[in-house]
Amino acid sequence: MKKNKIIIIGGGISGVGAAKLAVSLGFETTITSLSYIDLKIKSQLLLLGINIEEGKHSTSILSNNCIVVKSPGIADSIPFIKFARRKKVLVISEIEFAYRFSNAKIIAVTGTNGKTTTSKLIYSILKNAGFNVCLAGNVGISFSESLINTNYSHFVLELSSFQLDNIINFKPDVSIILNVSYDHLDRYKNFKNYLKSKFRIQRNQTIDDKLIFHRDDKNITKIINNTKAQIYSFGKNPIKNKSEGAWIEKNQTITININKIKFTMTIHNLALQGTHNLYNSMAASIAASAMGIKKNIIKESLSSFKGIHHRLEFVGKVSGVNYINDSKATNCNAAYFALESIKSPIIWICGGVDKGNDYSVLNELVENKVKSIVYLGKDSTKIKNNFENLVQSFNEFKTMKDAVNMAHIEAKVGDTVLLSPACSSFDLFKDFVQRGDEFKKCVLEI
Repeated sequence: MKKNKIIIIGGGISGVGAAKLAVSLGFETTITSLSYIDLKIKSQLLLLGINIEEGKHSTSILSNNCIVVKSPGIADSIPFIKFARRKKVLVISEIEFAYRFSNAKIIAVTGTNGKTTTSKLIYSILKNAGFNVCLAGNVGISFSESLINTNYSHFVLELSSFQLDNIINFKPDVSIILNVSYDHLDRYKNFKNYLKSKFRIQRNQTIDDKLIFHRDDKNITKIINNTKAQIYSFGKNPIKNKSEGAWIEKNQTITININKIKFTMTIHNLALQGTHNLYNSMAASIAASAMGIKKNIIKESLSSFKGIHHRLEFVGKVSGVNYINDSKATNCNAAYFALESIKSPIIWICGGVDKGNDYSVLNELVENKVKSIVYLGKDSTKIKNNFENLVQSFNEFKTMKDAVNMAHIEAKVGDTVLLSPACSSFDLFKDFVQRGDEFKKCVLEI
């Protein structure tokens, strides 16, 4: 990079990671953040010689010899970014910045739902196969920070649409698009823009690279032909032509057919259960097979994998009632998977910051499976209007303790209390992790 000054906008995990990488490479480095950076982290950054601006984004710090590295949480529409572009200052994402200093093989995973599970599955398989691999991006540490003083041969990157915005040269060796459903419409304004953002993951791939996608997702298949990469698909039914991929046989096994190697695995031997996890397991298996990993390592990894926190996480059984923490379900599609996977009557705890959700896609499941809704958040209007007439009761609360206590009162032996918000957490909690941890704490106090 010819520019000698890096300005990072945003002081979260991605921004801090980018700043540490930039200064380690000898760039004059500045972080500008509207919010105030944690004092411990701020002290570390200052010791490294990083300039810090808090509480504002001053356009005066921009110059002709700088590059702006944008954290994923920063929208393109803010005045600072608009001003930088008018002045012809290059604006790139943290993922793009890190990519320019890595020679490792990259497996990149995106999708509205299932990114973390699939990324961790692939990481587990590669680790078990003896690869020097790092899990980064939207899970674990930032891609930038993972490059400092470490020489990984492979990266598994979980990438959100926000992280894919503002990439230029970023090119994964293997890209995976799990699914694309309505989400983040508060930022993208329409679904077409959101879909376009997801598909940036394969924009620079060539015939030497691989693209894995869900062939039953019509939002993906209608534009998948634009890719130059080798394509592999997974889905419910066997593939009719000679294309390679994965499918489900008679609801009993998954079949993987890649590089002239075909193997099957009985569904009940998979560590992760539920239809959505079958797709995650197939995507991970295709990626691993395409990289030449032996089938016995893939099968062993899929059967021994430990689930992730806050995603259909079993918390405990109290007075004959199961409590499930699915705090990571921040959109309707994720909540759909959760509701679909539970067979017993449900007391559903949901709510938070709406992201332009269409809740009607959940109507049939709610009407048939949900006894009661316990709403947790500041404004229940949209959810209440959609579901109130479909359930026996609808209760609203502004603390997790009150919500869990009401769910406990309403639940009968054999029921399931499910926290699956279908919304972001930012009205009452810092993030989905804090929300999920609070739910588990309250359950254990019953």
